[in-house]
Amino acid sequence: MINAIVFLPLLAAIVAGLGNHMLGNTIAKIITTGALFISCALSWPIFLGFMTGELTAQVHPVLTFIQSGDLVVDWALRVDTLTAVMLVVVTSVSSLVHLYSWGYMAEDDSQPRFFAYLSLFTFAMLMLVTADSLVQMFFGWEGVGLASYLLIGFWYHKPSANAAAIKAFVVNRVGDFGFSLGIFGTFLVFGTVSIPEILAAAPGYADASIGFLGARVDLMTLLCLLLFVGAMGKSAQLGLHTWLPDAMEGPTPVSALIHAATMVTAGVFMVCRLSPMFEVSPTAMHVVTFVGAATALFAATVGTTQTDIKRVIAYSTCSQLGYMFMAAGVGAYGAAMFHLFTHAFFKALLFLGAGSVIHAMHHEQDMRFYGGLRRHIPLTYWAMMAGTLAITGVGIVGVAGFAGFHSKDAIIEAAFASGSTSGGVAYAVAVFAALLTSFYSWRLVFLTFFGTPRWAGSEHIQHAVHDAQGHDEGHQDAHAHDDHGHDHGHAVEGDAGYHPHESPATMLIPLALLSLGAIFAGWLWAPYFLDAQHGSAFWAGSIAFDEHLMHAMHEVPWWVKWSATIVMVTGLLIAIWAYVLDKTVPARFTAQFSVLYDFLLHKWYFDELYHVLFVAPAFWLGRVLWKKGDEGTIDRFGPDGIAALVAGTGAIARRAQSGYLYTYALVMLLGLAAAATWAMMG
Repeated sequence: MINAIVFLPLLAAIVAGLGNHMLGNTIAKIITTGALFISCALSWPIFLGFMTGELTAQVHPVLTFIQSGDLVVDWALRVDTLTAVMLVVVTSVSSLVHLYSWGYMAEDDSQPRFFAYLSLFTFAMLMLVTADSLVQMFFGWEGVGLASYLLIGFWYHKPSANAAAIKAFVVNRVGDFGFSLGIFGTFLVFGTVSIPEILAAAPGYADASIGFLGARVDLMTLLCLLLFVGAMGKSAQLGLHTWLPDAMEGPTPVSALIHAATMVTAGVFMVCRLSPMFEVSPTAMHVVTFVGAATALFAATVGTTQTDIKRVIAYSTCSQLGYMFMAAGVGAYGAAMFHLFTHAFFKALLFLGAGSVIHAMHHEQDMRFYGGLRRHIPLTYWAMMAGTLAITGVGIVGVAGFAGFHSKDAIIEAAFASGSTSGGVAYAVAVFAALLTSFYSWRLVFLTFFGTPRWAGSEHIQHAVHDAQGHDEGHQDAHAHDDHGHDHGHAVEGDAGYHPHESPATMLIPLALLSLGAIFAGWLWAPYFLDAQHGSAFWAGSIAFDEHLMHAMHEVPWWVKWSATIVMVTGLLIAIWAYVLDKTVPARFTAQFSVLYDFLLHKWYFDELYHVLFVAPAFWLGRVLWKKGDEGTIDRFGPDGIAALVAGTGAIARRAQSGYLYTYALVMLLGLAAAATWAMMG
């Protein structure tokens, strides 16, 4: 069964990719989508089997991969509770994204290629989560990197898409370099890359040290931090996050697949899979906590100023990933995985809902040119509402709530219950980030679905009114990129005679199914992921599960339990005040705090800083090596120089070949005289 789950998407990708236009759009879509739904149908019984205790951890050998001296890597598929959770997350979201793409990509000329890329991406992710060794995990790790490059740059005729794909690939190479160093170091120390063997031996190295860069450092701290660098790149943590918002240049289904359940959660999965290693190093745990807290704070602040609907949700993803790492850093790995699980449903729902809005608005992505859409696309509106209620954590303490209420609140409570300094910082940051999350999420809803239409100010809508055709997923026009504009500063009231339309059934069905997950996933599975007694039996050693922390999490003071709900309501009230009751508030705020607004609008100037420190010097060095080195030295004195010498010699020789007899006779006479002179001198 596990072999079918993993390899069916690969087979579908090969068939659709090689068949391409020979198969036709419909057959390629049927093959790839059908394969994913079969994988999904086979994954859920495995997950439910681990819930009921009917299944135990198993390893399914496939083949021998590498045998080189002491390095032995067997290709094997590991199935335990952690794998089962990731299997249902990856296959469920991916299958729904495949189905959604039937409607969203209906007008694209390269549908077989797109669906082949989607299936290849899913296969690589499944290889990652079923890995029994670090090398096999690295194979899946690089596979999702390759597939994400292909998907982000799918519309390769757009320079912005090409640049975004390259940026994602290059930034992830930085993280992957650290991950590979961690794998090398782990093999050096443990003599194996088998994950079970490494985790079993890790506690024995608690006090060991190793030489690194001329100093003695704690061994497990070094290995864990190197591995965590890889997680930072893949999961877009602060410092290696810059690729994530630019990935929005890909089609919206790609955004949902990358940002919801697959690529960006790979780092969280890796840390949880290797949690017994991280438990040995308190320093590494503190670093994970602080990085997660910094990322959650950064992304939440930036999300409050963005006007592109997909970028708001992208920064939301970045912030929620910070929550997951905060949970892992304080030792609440069950809470980290639970938030990963619920986040997959409501974040995929938000992205696909945003895609439905963009589809209805003729590829306009700037929220300043929306307004009043709930009457025109009511099904999309209610789906987005379900996702917003889930991500903001709406619920009643001790009763029930949406998915994010159970998982995000659990992280906040676990951070407080940990009792550590880093846990205290994480608690404070998590509560403040929850306030900002509520504000920018409801801001998105009010700008998009409420108020009067502002469609007349959109060039995309104007083109639609004039029957302009195009299937490229547009991005903000020049006026939409005005860094000093306010939320309504450039919008023109009116609908320009345009009538938005609801999305087709192939797009609405995934929204409906994901809405069920956003509503019920937290309530249904919280006891299995988080409860001290049930959680220990459920995880069955697949992660380091701290029963004491899980018990303490439920015993925190009442004000800790209510803090997330209080800030959620506060963020909602601020959004209502600024975007419903008094719409002059945003403009007045940005005018009064223009420095802060520009700082957040420019994303803390990370892109500009990296451009000065890395991009510009790299391009300068490239130009020097190109002009001075390649053309000025190698070509000049190499092939070009030799060619010029041959050409010059030929030109001289050509002059001697005049065709006149007396010229040749003179040359012969001179040669004879020279020979005679040489003979007499000799």
